[in-house]
Amino acid sequence: MPALHPLEERIEHSFRSPQLLAEALTHPSVQHEKQRAYFDNQRLEFLGDAVLQLVITEHLFALFTEAGEGRLTTRRARLVSRDSLRAHAVKLDLGRHLILGRGEEASGGRERPSTLADAFEALLGAVFLDSDLETARRFILREMHDELERLEEESLEINPKGQLQERLQSISPRSPTYELISQEGREHEKTFAVRVLWEGEVLGEGSGRSKKLAETAAALAALQEEAWVKKSALGDRPYNP
Repeated sequence: MPALHPLEERIEHSFRSPQLLAEALTHPSVQHEKQRAYFDNQRLEFLGDAVLQLVITEHLFALFTEAGEGRLTTRRARLVSRDSLRAHAVKLDLGRHLILGRGEEASGGRERPSTLADAFEALLGAVFLDSDLETARRFILREMHDELERLEEESLEINPKGQLQERLQSISPRSPTYELISQEGREHEKTFAVRVLWEGEVLGEGSGRSKKLAETAAALAALQEEAWVKKSALGDRPYNP
């Protein structure tokens, strides 16, 4: 079996067609200098852009069920911006693997933001053609995991954990605690389940793509359920000072 290209190891994908990877890494300046027909990554960039838009649009649509078109469009634009794609290319060290013409090499093409962003999209297109949409989706969501997680956290317009703490401490000096129930899925696609406890009672449960998000969901569930209020009304308040 031939040795993997370093980039294949990094992206966790072994190309069945190595030429696709070579094409994704070849800058148009090579063809211009050779003055003859020669492949470059522009067509794959076009395809990769479409795959990226589809995957991110589908993911945001499922994730933010209450968001309207405007907010979804704004979030997608942030994720697929040239700056974002350049950052992902830098993280993959794509510049080091690019095949450039001599002039492009001399003018700093390996670090040019537009070149790196285009190469990242071309790589997505190559992965898609070499495999299928599901493989490309896993690759995209894995690479954008941190950005998507930050987007989820920023989308919360309230602070459920803080609100729950304040509500409970108005009754008792004791704070709620959060307990991990389970975690499932692959390393970059884990789902965590957490429950919030107070005075020996389970007030709510929630899940999320990180422990922090799961805790937030559990706190939100507790605020909606208000179990401590119901117990108090029944004369069975969890806390007796």
